Amino acid sequence: MKKFIVMFEHKKHALLPFPLFLARMLRYTIYSILLICFSLAVGVSGYHFIAKLSWIDSLYNASMILTGMGPAAELTTSPAKVFASIYALFSGIAFLSTVAVIFAPLVHRFMHKMHLENDNSSG
Repeated sequence: MKKFIVMFEHKKHALLPFPLFLARMLRYTIYSILLICFSLAVGVSGYHFIAKLSWIDSLYNASMILTGMGPAAELTTSPAKVFASIYALFSGIAFLSTVAVIFAPLVHRFMHKMHLENDNSSG
């Protein structure tokens, strides 16, 4: 029989104790930081190797795109412009994914608490 890893408690189970909830929040925050670091590494590498920017300019440009501020360096070659376009689309998805990962435990806890309160009030 296969064992499944349960990420969140079922709605019929008790609310997770607060210290364990904080540990879950820390774990999901670490997942988000790893996602940001991966996304930044993709951008820095692409800007350095494809757009031929220096490492520091690559970091700066990738950071600006990833945070939604916009490009910092003017790109002159077609491959660099194609990479920048793809990276900008990727960055939007990465940003939304990071926000979702950070807020998932909070939203789950809120929804779980509301469900428990509804069950207790209807009995």
